[in-house]
Amino acid sequence: MTPDTTTTVDFQLNWEPNGFQAPYFLARDRGFYDDEGLDVRFVEGHGSPFAAEQAARGRAEFALAGASAVLSVQSRGLDPLAVAAVTGKTPAAIYTLRDEFGEALTEPAQLAGRTVAPSATKTRILTAQLLADAGIAEAVDLLGVDDHTHHRVQHKLLDGRVDAAVGVVTNGYELEREHDRTADELPIGDHLGVYGMTIVTDPEFASAKPETVRSFLRATARGWAAATTDPGAAIDVLVERNATLERNRPVEQRKFETAATDLQFTDRTRAEGWGVHEGERWRTLGRTLAETDLLEGEIDPDAVWTNEFIDADDEVIGNYAERVAESETEPRA
Repeated sequence: MTPDTTTTVDFQLNWEPNGFQAPYFLARDRGFYDDEGLDVRFVEGHGSPFAAEQAARGRAEFALAGASAVLSVQSRGLDPLAVAAVTGKTPAAIYTLRDEFGEALTEPAQLAGRTVAPSATKTRILTAQLLADAGIAEAVDLLGVDDHTHHRVQHKLLDGRVDAAVGVVTNGYELEREHDRTADELPIGDHLGVYGMTIVTDPEFASAKPETVRSFLRATARGWAAATTDPGAAIDVLVERNATLERNRPVEQRKFETAATDLQFTDRTRAEGWGVHEGERWRTLGRTLAETDLLEGEIDPDAVWTNEFIDADDEVIGNYAERVAESETEPRA
């Protein structure tokens, strides 16, 4: 039953609408937010740090932001609060072109003796940790970010100036489609136990409006369940929101399907429900970011998240893994 009153909230996205955001648009389209008495206004973003800061400063009731950005914003003296872990794994990935690399990239050890170009500071940090964990940090030429934008990095990969690039899952797939060359992706999240995207709010807002937070999360979980069950429908809604995405529909659908299949779950969320945080994944990320130029001050990874507002008794949240199990596909090679 729809509540008698409606609460308007702003949802600050991390970027412009894309396949990774399809569940939220589907949730709004199917009335899941309406059912909770929420009028959700989506605000296009300028990256995860901007989104996390907007929430922490109370300029938006909710934001979609990567976990590393949440800790980065905390290091600046703000108090972002992650109230749901949306994807249990980081979307960061190392990708290669097989005709240049000489073989399919399947293990970090294959990067020894190679040159790797990242396009963002956060993904460079995660790559450095991956290489260190694999014991090959000294054997890899991991370039600095500097002017290595996403497109420039791809051009360096295409013409063989670097052996591998760092971006997000599906970047390799995009190159395959655009250039008809076989690409391989090594998901960093398969090797580092750190979070990807989270739902963030302001602690003061959460304290003052706890039921609004719980309502937002219940509706969002329904959006994720519905999108995981029917990815095509989720992308249809996304394209209706931004018709320019039609020409890139296969890539946008691949983005969401990868997030739903390969990034969404951890053992904890399978056992306890959608959005549940695991402290060790936050602490691992905190250790990875320590002593880097991404942080401007001290951080406390245990202070940036809470499970307080996740309604474990809700029929979707509490039984989330069971609800979507039949729609899951085998992870891609």
